Amino acid sequence: MANAKSKNTVFLAVLGLLLAGGIVGGILISKNMGKSKQEISRDTAVTQMDKKLKKISVQNLTARKATVEIAGNNLAEELPDISKYPMTVTGRGDINIEIISSTEKATGGTDGWLIDVAEDFNSSHYTIDGQWATVSVRPIASGAAIDYIISNKYVPEAFSPSNVLWGDMIAAENVKIDKVCDRLAGNTAGILISKDTHKKLNDTYGKVDISTIVQATVKSEITMGYTNPYASSTGLNFLVAALEEFDSEDILSTKATETFRSFQQNVPFVAYTTLQMREAAKNGVLDAFLMEYQGYYNATELRDYEFIPFGVRHDSPLYTIGDVSSEQKELAKAFADYCQGDEAQKSAKKYGFNYLDDYKEAKWDLSGKTLESAQKLWKTEKDAGNPVMAVFVADVSGSMGGAPLQNLQSSLINASQYINDSNYVGLVSYSTNVAINLPIEKFDLNQRSYFTGAVEDLMPGGNTATYDAVLVALDMLTKAQAKVEAETGQRIKPLLFVLSDGQQNAGCTLKEITPIVGGLEIPVYTIGYNADLSELKSLSAINEAASINADNDDVIYNLKSLFNAQM
Repeated sequence: MANAKSKNTVFLAVLGLLLAGGIVGGILISKNMGKSKQEISRDTAVTQMDKKLKKISVQNLTARKATVEIAGNNLAEELPDISKYPMTVTGRGDINIEIISSTEKATGGTDGWLIDVAEDFNSSHYTIDGQWATVSVRPIASGAAIDYIISNKYVPEAFSPSNVLWGDMIAAENVKIDKVCDRLAGNTAGILISKDTHKKLNDTYGKVDISTIVQATVKSEITMGYTNPYASSTGLNFLVAALEEFDSEDILSTKATETFRSFQQNVPFVAYTTLQMREAAKNGVLDAFLMEYQGYYNATELRDYEFIPFGVRHDSPLYTIGDVSSEQKELAKAFADYCQGDEAQKSAKKYGFNYLDDYKEAKWDLSGKTLESAQKLWKTEKDAGNPVMAVFVADVSGSMGGAPLQNLQSSLINASQYINDSNYVGLVSYSTNVAINLPIEKFDLNQRSYFTGAVEDLMPGGNTATYDAVLVALDMLTKAQAKVEAETGQRIKPLLFVLSDGQQNAGCTLKEITPIVGGLEIPVYTIGYNADLSELKSLSAINEAASINADNDDVIYNLKSLFNAQM
């Protein structure tokens, strides 16, 4: 059974596919940390960039003001069709329930335990009143799943997130939700910390746990990263655990908020995906980062890290959602019992579940509304009081004509509503040549209006000088960053967003600009519109940023999720 409703005007939510989440700002690391012999210093990068800019033709355009949509956001309209998340098990019984499941147990490979159990259950021909009863399984990251449920865009009969926090948040939205069981398979969230850092903290504090790791981060003794708490179960769990460390009486207090700002100054990374975070750790950017134990169990290359459990357990509770029938309730209970049987639990262990069962979870008396407020606090305070400065680089070459450019325009305008007005934004476009459509200014209502007009006026035609435009945008960023920092005394976090179909065929090459991008240490996020993503991914990988494949019907949701996490 799936309900679909929509209609309003804009949106809100999280990128659930992944879980997870975006970088808080520019990666603030020491100039030479993790640099290879091919990489260059910032000063050398600026010198090389200036030389190349002399050969690039740049046109300064005059932006016009346009009407800005400031009405409420419509989550149902921005969410992609549920078919974006195909089922991994399809039940064919006379009675069937669909279970939306967190991804670590239902996507396949080492994350395929629930698939095996569901298929075995369906093959057992369990009956209710003589009717064959089966289950279907659809893997969606928990943060995205609750967006479908609370918006009523798509409501399954059952839901199994990683932890109970998501169930509490659904209940806070007055959605009918009933817990079937507390646990399908045991799991814990944890902080992976390098053995050298673990020894250092143990020598300093006498123990290593969530409390000492948070303290050490606040004191700049270690650098850690985590995943977007709007999308990731582990990220949400960690956010609440950190706020509890700052003020266990009130996680939303002034004390908690101020300490959180100090903590965030030493968190260069709130990652878009766990893979992105692991790459940053591998490259020496992070001393510690987050992962569930099940993922750690299957990632044998991470054995050089110690696993420190924290927060609430990730035992995969099972809920029914909405007005399910009595037969469907019985089926949900029968399936939970089947999952808890000896054979299924033995299988779970092979997949990395049911370890660390002696870990006693944190006991938090927090409502779903408080958890939602914690997410909002993170959104406003994640940059530690420092503005983000971003330039959007839009591909308007001939190959972007039609649907790709139309999608770029609508998604960029709609998703820009998720950019905090304390941040700074500019716009560059390119085809054969490069144009500065909007100089960098604070993203207040006035700048937002100019930004909307500039994006609406983009027109396609010409070749694709992607990397010329990247250099122009980097030059804008470095100069505007220096100016604003000198005027305000604030530390600015620079970012670049490149929106393209990835088909560069004019101007500088990726190879030419790679040392410059690396030397400037400015993350470049790439969003590919029906794109060949290989070069876009390579551009993003230079400074551990993310690359998104934003195809026609989910681009707004993807971009909004990225902006929600970073700006």
